[in-house]
Amino acid sequence: MVWSRITGRWLPYNDMQPVEASPYNNKNNNNNNNGSDGVGSNDGAVENGKEGANLASTSNVLVSEDSNVNVDRQPVLESAEAGELTLDESANGGMGRHLGLFSTTFLIVGRIIGTGIFSTPSSITGGVGSVGAALMLWVLGLVLSFCGLCVWLEFGCMFPRSGGEKVYLEAVYRRPRFLATVVFAVQAIALGFTASGCIVFASNIVIAAGHNPGEWQERGIAIGVIIFVTLIHTFIPRVGVQLMNVIGSVKVIILLFIIVTGWAVLGGAVHHIPDPHASFRNAFANSATSSNLYATALFKVLNSYAGWSNAAYVLNEVKRPVHTLKIAGPLGLGICGVLYLLANVAYFAAATPKEIAASGVTVASYFMLKVFGSTASRVLSVFVAISALGNVLSITFAQARVNQELAKEGVIPFQRFWAGTWPAGAPSAGLLLHFIPSFIVIVAIPFGDAFNFIVDVEGYPSSIINAFVVVGLLILRWRAPQLPRPFKVFLPVALLFLIGQCFLLVAPFLRPPGGKGDTSLPYWLYPIIGIVVLLGGVVYWAIWRKLLPKLGGFEWAQQKETLADGTVVTTFYKQKRA
Repeated sequence: MVWSRITGRWLPYNDMQPVEASPYNNKNNNNNNNGSDGVGSNDGAVENGKEGANLASTSNVLVSEDSNVNVDRQPVLESAEAGELTLDESANGGMGRHLGLFSTTFLIVGRIIGTGIFSTPSSITGGVGSVGAALMLWVLGLVLSFCGLCVWLEFGCMFPRSGGEKVYLEAVYRRPRFLATVVFAVQAIALGFTASGCIVFASNIVIAAGHNPGEWQERGIAIGVIIFVTLIHTFIPRVGVQLMNVIGSVKVIILLFIIVTGWAVLGGAVHHIPDPHASFRNAFANSATSSNLYATALFKVLNSYAGWSNAAYVLNEVKRPVHTLKIAGPLGLGICGVLYLLANVAYFAAATPKEIAASGVTVASYFMLKVFGSTASRVLSVFVAISALGNVLSITFAQARVNQELAKEGVIPFQRFWAGTWPAGAPSAGLLLHFIPSFIVIVAIPFGDAFNFIVDVEGYPSSIINAFVVVGLLILRWRAPQLPRPFKVFLPVALLFLIGQCFLLVAPFLRPPGGKGDTSLPYWLYPIIGIVVLLGGVVYWAIWRKLLPKLGGFEWAQQKETLADGTVVTTFYKQKRA
């Protein structure tokens, strides 16, 4: 038996026959398109377990032999496929492979750097009480994020296709059939909105303009943002990618400016800050002793790092996906991690922990106010708004691809429509499916407690799914140790991330001081609702796969269809029971 990365399955030697050119090895295929941010020659090649090896230099290469694979051993798994589509089928259609190393890196940077680093350091410092404890949590959050990234790299390099967790869950949890896919689909579609970023953009723009508009005026601006982003990604998707890269660069520049300013403060160049080193003397003085406060603060830190897995959702559009992912993932998260830590040092150089915790505004605004004055603070609001826009662009780009992959698997109704790529090759229907819940949340949910509660609900199910992904990696290591792994995570690293996810699952149920969370609603309510959303996926699966066939006296049969642009879709039809 020999592993074929072209067909995505194990083959006996007598099946090693040349096949038609695939999106991975055909130099004339439109999936291998040379964008301005390419990462070198042979962009469409598939890599094997050896770093950077090019296995597909001609269109007739079918099987890659990996020296780490024992070809005499019958694998425990029949194949390493995930879902109903093969590796080639999942990559057909759409815009092709147009994302190089630069764009893939900034897809991650743009997703991670949103508004968290400009605001949450104040609440984190207020919670844990000291500079040393706060910085310790930012380092711990970065370590846990890298642990998670390593798990996703192993899966992403084994299954270099769009969808992220959807693909990894399908690869491991194959029985009951479609259950993992459906549960993930309900969570991803129902809670995959970007309303918070749109509202943050609106609120910062009106602050910068010096106006005090009503709530519906802010809603109008937020609605305009989600419409603008959806239209850009639908009709001029390559411009959308360029805009993400530009805004990602602006975010990095903003943080660099804050960092350099912090260095100037520490060096004594800002004379009206008499003692810039005051925060760093006895750095752990007045540290909190309540475990709940540390749990809450760590939760906020990890939310600020969220987005390190963003590239895994769009791998069908990444050139040399294995090679690029192994570089872009650590590079993107590493850039953000270094900037975050240095930005926190800059904040503490300009103000004491008590001042930051009691500022009543975002810590970045307070930093600019203390160093440069009120005008600079208002200017920063414009940059925070731009950062929020970049965050919405990155999330929308990736989430639309996830929606399309779910449609291609056939687990949502009207799959031919939702998998469509009219008019410019982007998943326009997937963008629409992302737009609808975002629009509803912006219009229907009152700002304040209710909105913050919805944002909390959005995050909890993701921790459950992340935990299942890590357990799935351990299962796959045991069930199929011989499968080629271009990247292999050290198991203690995966276990550390699993512990972190378990902590995030338990922490929301820990009673906070006074029994009050960050909203007026019961602190334990949002994790309960998050669990109910996932259970809703189980109910949907039971009705679709079990109840309807039983009541109707039929069974589901499936077939694959190729749409006009080459996209392959799995469809289901009723068939009389034999």
